[in-house]
Amino acid sequence: MKLLHPALLLAPLLVACGTATPPPASAPAVAAPQASTAAPHAVPGRFADNPIVYFVITDRFFNGNPGNDHSYGRQREANPKDDVGTFHGGDLKGLTIKLREGYFKALGVNALWITAPYEQIRGWVVGGDKEFKHYAYHGYYALDYTVLDRNMGTAEELREMVDTAHAQGIRVLFDVVINHPGYLDLRTAAELVPKVLWPGHEQATLRNYHSFIDYNSFAFGQWWGRDWVRAGLPGYLDGGRDDRTMQLAYLPDFRTESKQAVRLPTFLRNKPDTRARDLPDTTVRGYLIRWLTDWVREYGIDGFRADTVKHVEPEAWAELKREATKALAEWKARNPDKKIDDEPFWMVGEYWGHGPERSALHDAGFDAMIDFHFQQQGRRFSEPEPLFAQYARVYAGRPGFSNLAYISSHDTELFNRKRLFEAGTALMLVPGGVQIFYGDETGRPEGHRPRTDPQQSTRSFMNWDSIDAELLSHWRKLGTFRARHVALARGVHELLQATPYVFSRVDAESADRVVVALTNPGPVTLPVGQVFREGERLRDAYTGRPVTVSNGRVSLEAGRVVLLERDPAAAGR
Repeated sequence: MKLLHPALLLAPLLVACGTATPPPASAPAVAAPQASTAAPHAVPGRFADNPIVYFVITDRFFNGNPGNDHSYGRQREANPKDDVGTFHGGDLKGLTIKLREGYFKALGVNALWITAPYEQIRGWVVGGDKEFKHYAYHGYYALDYTVLDRNMGTAEELREMVDTAHAQGIRVLFDVVINHPGYLDLRTAAELVPKVLWPGHEQATLRNYHSFIDYNSFAFGQWWGRDWVRAGLPGYLDGGRDDRTMQLAYLPDFRTESKQAVRLPTFLRNKPDTRARDLPDTTVRGYLIRWLTDWVREYGIDGFRADTVKHVEPEAWAELKREATKALAEWKARNPDKKIDDEPFWMVGEYWGHGPERSALHDAGFDAMIDFHFQQQGRRFSEPEPLFAQYARVYAGRPGFSNLAYISSHDTELFNRKRLFEAGTALMLVPGGVQIFYGDETGRPEGHRPRTDPQQSTRSFMNWDSIDAELLSHWRKLGTFRARHVALARGVHELLQATPYVFSRVDAESADRVVVALTNPGPVTLPVGQVFREGERLRDAYTGRPVTVSNGRVSLEAGRVVLLERDPAAAGR
């Protein structure tokens, strides 16, 4: 029998999901760019070809409804080092407020990835090596997949947030987990599985927490139960030794591979507010997929970011994608006035160590994967030509698949806060898809860093009171430029000049084209090659200044970056 040791009670997102990466597929040859004739001013492209995803830990972003802050009796801690793992107040209403202010639209964002909003375990578990109370503010310790967590808000607030995003052309992605539910914490156990607790559990501390749980009790059968999870508890199967059956961070492991039909776990059957019901001839995988796709069917959720992909069989992910695609099509058929477009459901996965390549996972239900490679290339951001050329060889002329590059993550670390101008430039100009981690655009400072769980420091509350306005303006100019030009994500990349650094991207299919220069502020003369015609009127999207091509060059007063596109006033001429 395995016991849940307090030092091992770490969030699943903090555990490396493996380092092996599926083999890349070879890239096709890409035609060389042709000279401009009547290229349009802007071609955003399909979302799948130009994803600009903003990842927000909802609880750490903006508090729109303080009335839900202490749901289920959850409390803050007075000392910042003790408060690092509590719920901090951010909610769905807060996201709606920022949507209505135009915050995300001004960044060029076309998708909002939010942490799982369904109900999490109600209390806390031991964080790190007895360092802090660890609540499920991050959404990775699910309790009930069928109802919203009250700290996140109400069904009406979720619908309002999704509708507001859709009205701005912004998709909503849920973070989802089908590898594991959450731990059985003391508060949840007291309310739903009380027979596993010893008296006095209300006074538990970080040091004596586990002494109040009877790990030898067969009453654990009233929790998820043997048919649903591997948990190393009386009456349960032990976790396995391979990636797909192991108990990740000692979390209970869903038996998604099982072909056995199951009934609802006892605790859910007795839970008054659940929407879960017995489904005929349905496996564990079938229940999880039904519960998750019901959010799509009811609210029009546009996509999922799938956690811990390595630890679930590919067949489960493919089935989730198929069923979610059907569910979104149903919602769009019922809500033609609310949908953004008729694009299908979109899914991105987290497979630890995956890079920018196309892999077998793109054929197993995933439109994109998280690109762990890009963050590690920071030393190359100041001279990015080799990096950009490498990424362009993967993505140029290859629509229909992507990966999301990032510079900061809740899984790894925050990028150097002193280099966010440079890193933001590299991220927003790299080929492929991109993910902005909340606060990289504002200079959000790192939070308290627990010695035995340092990733907690990446999830500090959004710095609304100390925004770096110049940095935010920089990211907005780059983000909105990217949003207008699929060529940045998919175009053929060509180096036009080494010093100052000038490159072009041209997407042959759409005729979208841009020229970009990284230079010092001041007067510059830059080549545009064959990208734009002689005498063509252009605009520098960074400064808003108009320029005209003369002898294959343009002269202008540059800002931090030069972002050349056709002048909107001249489009169509």
